Amino acid sequence: MENEYEVPAHHERQLEQQAEHGIPLSQQIAIFTAVLATMGAIVSYLGGHTQNEALYYKNEAVLKRAEASDQWAFYQAKAIKQQLADSAAEASSDPACISRHHDEAARYASERDAIRLRAGELEAESARANAHAEHALHPHERLALAMTLIQIAISAASITALTRKRWLFGLAALAATAGVALWAAAFAI
Repeated sequence: MENEYEVPAHHERQLEQQAEHGIPLSQQIAIFTAVLATMGAIVSYLGGHTQNEALYYKNEAVLKRAEASDQWAFYQAKAIKQQLADSAAEASSDPACISRHHDEAARYASERDAIRLRAGELEAESARANAHAEHALHPHERLALAMTLIQIAISAASITALTRKRWLFGLAALAATAGVALWAAAFAI
């Protein structure tokens, strides 16, 4: 007579154990940590993106402000030239020379008006770029805090794996939930 013994494979025993007792804590922690690490990578990317976008607009604001400053310096140079032409016209007794200096002064005055308008436009562009920079950076603080909470959740989950204290896993879940909420709120406002 032949005795047959069935020796279940390791994975079959694990499946039976999971069916009886649920997924083991170590597997729950591993899955939880992997999901958090993925979310953390996304939050980190978004945080870096907001910083880069803000820096781009801030750089644009500085460039426009420098161009406006150059235009205002040019405006002042034209004002000085106009003043010199007016003074030369007053000091001259030759009617042709007086006429020529008045024409130069009038030309400088009209050039100044165009330069003043351009300088004002550049200042407005600088202000708009600065406002874009502020708007782009707005979500960064919440994203940074969300990333910190996700990292705390990963740490608490890791400590749970070592100590088998389930309350730490609850703390990890709470920190992760707060981190995800901040992530969602970062772009809501």
